Amino acid sequence: MLELRDGSCYEKPLVGVNVALAFVDGLIALIAFYQLIRIHMRNSQVGWTRQKVFHLMIGLSNLGYFLYFVLILCAACKGWLCWSNSCGFTVMAVPDILFLAAFLLLLSFWVDLCHQNNNDEDEEEGCSPREALLEKMEKPNSSRDRCRRCCSFRLSHIGSRQKVVLLATLLIFALMLASSVLMWLGIGEENPIDPLTVSRVYKDIFATVSLLVGGALAGYGLVLYLKMRKVRSESAASEMWKVAGLAIISIVCFMSTAFIAIFTDIPLLYSWNELSINGFCTSLLLVLYYFIGSSVPSAFILWVMRELPPSSVVNVQEDSGIIAFINDDSIRLHPQHWTASASLQNQASRASPI
Repeated sequence: MLELRDGSCYEKPLVGVNVALAFVDGLIALIAFYQLIRIHMRNSQVGWTRQKVFHLMIGLSNLGYFLYFVLILCAACKGWLCWSNSCGFTVMAVPDILFLAAFLLLLSFWVDLCHQNNNDEDEEEGCSPREALLEKMEKPNSSRDRCRRCCSFRLSHIGSRQKVVLLATLLIFALMLASSVLMWLGIGEENPIDPLTVSRVYKDIFATVSLLVGGALAGYGLVLYLKMRKVRSESAASEMWKVAGLAIISIVCFMSTAFIAIFTDIPLLYSWNELSINGFCTSLLLVLYYFIGSSVPSAFILWVMRELPPSSVVNVQEDSGIIAFINDDSIRLHPQHWTASASLQNQASRASPI
């Protein structure tokens, strides 16, 4: 679906779309890393909180998209042979995996909230929804302890559902690497392995997983929204609409990208010597797949997490960057507990909602 124009390069409308998408994703990555640095400087002693992890994952995924859009233009114009096979496939797939992992992480937090009355796994493991994602805050007693806290990624301090997210991400990454190796081995006329067929199978599997994640986010978002409506507090009302916004954006964006990936070859445009292009239609699908499918939800996540956490204080645990949308550990999803917690929150200083 992509034939070369003027010897090698794409049509001008497609070039313009790729440049615009590269600019948008580069800007989102810059904002994410800038906010990550600001957040870390505010509470460097806390370690890797959920807010920091989300900014890191969003930043890395959008940086990957930026590199993909830049390299695909260079490869098309210069005729890179490797790019049309496993190299282009890998650069295309990695940011998609990071982006999906970020929303899988969000889904795991929502599942924790919805089931914390029936399942106290996290509390038994010492990792409540308000604790740091990768390590609980400890009382610093030396520079060595502070360095260990910032750099440690010990799995014992990750919740059970977050471990499932990590395992799922590693499995998808392993599937991508296996597909890339098969595509590399399939180079050559005498080899029975068709690289384009391998890439199509991978993208269909990935699209199915994305569709399931989007549906799960919409379902759990609706459950949280209905439960939070029973809470009579200004903070809960604000976070309620953030949950609703994330749920709506998730189902719309994940559904659009999944259907485009299943029914078209838009994600495989790196293979310019195997596909042809219809200028306007392909450009529109590119915008739907990448801008609506990844840039919009990434920007929305950064917007709801825009508020900086309070400055870190020794002996006080801070984690205002939680996608749990609850500001007190004692809150449970029964209305009477939420009402009591809300009254306490109104007396205290209001923390950042996410």
